[in-house]
Amino acid sequence: MFRQVANAFLVILLTLTSVVWLATALKELDLITSQGQGIILFFQMTSLTLPSLVALIAPNAVLMAALYTLDRMNGDSELIVMTAAGAPVWRIGSPLIALAAIVSIVILIANVFITPASMRSLRDFITQVRADLISQVLQPGRFSSPERGLTFHIRDRTLNGELQGLLVHDERDAKVMSYLAERGRIITNEDGSYLVMFDGYVHRYDGEDKDKAVQIVAFDQNMLDLSEFSPKDNDTKELRPRERYLSELISPDQKDKIATHFAGQLRSELHERLATPLYPLVFVMVAIALLGQARTTREARWGQILLVCAIALGLRVAGLAAGNLVALSSWGVVLVYAIPIGAILVAGWAAHVRMSPELRSKLSFELKLPKTMTFWAGRGMQTK
Repeated sequence: MFRQVANAFLVILLTLTSVVWLATALKELDLITSQGQGIILFFQMTSLTLPSLVALIAPNAVLMAALYTLDRMNGDSELIVMTAAGAPVWRIGSPLIALAAIVSIVILIANVFITPASMRSLRDFITQVRADLISQVLQPGRFSSPERGLTFHIRDRTLNGELQGLLVHDERDAKVMSYLAERGRIITNEDGSYLVMFDGYVHRYDGEDKDKAVQIVAFDQNMLDLSEFSPKDNDTKELRPRERYLSELISPDQKDKIATHFAGQLRSELHERLATPLYPLVFVMVAIALLGQARTTREARWGQILLVCAIALGLRVAGLAAGNLVALSSWGVVLVYAIPIGAILVAGWAAHVRMSPELRSKLSFELKLPKTMTFWAGRGMQTK
């Protein structure tokens, strides 16, 4: 039974992860199409999101594998034979609980160690792509837009790295700027990367006030800081909550701006990582409570399967709501752990009660019969 549910879990996990990863990777195709990055860098960046995807999908895969295994075994009368042989519900559910425990441990390890490391590596790749904006993104004769409202174009690039026929058009702000230069060069030092343009013009006009004339300024040399062409919300060097290790969430640096102004987000991230591994056990216990008992093959179990899915969805939504509540108030931490632990206990009690045999004495059976039937039954006569 453990082998069957483990095989089903792996198939479902790989299928769902592949579908979600493919949908995520398609959004990053502009790294190759418009930003000129290589296929290797594309796969490296998209693969770094796999640990967080697996941690998110694994509880659902455990639930689907448990439902499939229990329904198949009941359809093949295996649960009926096991129950008739005297196997209790925990003998039937122990392989499912063992798989859920293994998955919970793997999710905990991923949340504590693997996911923060992958998020930091992804951040480094993004920084590398932005640092190589001119040297790698720009292709001669092509208009490249690394982000909306920003366009680069060069006529040619010489062997020594000099850019010829340079155009930079920036309309992200109210003041639209267009730089035209005969040639340009990239200078990189410890302070950052700069684009130095020679023999060109700057066209400036106010995008909100169309009545103002365009200002044209000629220059012999002009310098642009390439850091200005990165999104404003990513300029901060502080690590986001998803990029922090457990120790950094528990005791952040007092000088950290995020820890000072957004302490609730760090608290929510900390407890979400520790509470998420409980949900594979929650889903398995709910499945055992409703589908762990043997039923005849003529009974349709779709109603019970849908009920399990609805309960699992409700518990997960309640857990996410409790996690959001932790960011607002510290007392919400109790709900983060009370919801999955309480669900495990209630489901375990329900499974045990439903599996307990109903003992009926001969006297209680006779009390339910009509008096005439009881009289003839006492004389040993057959009654219908």
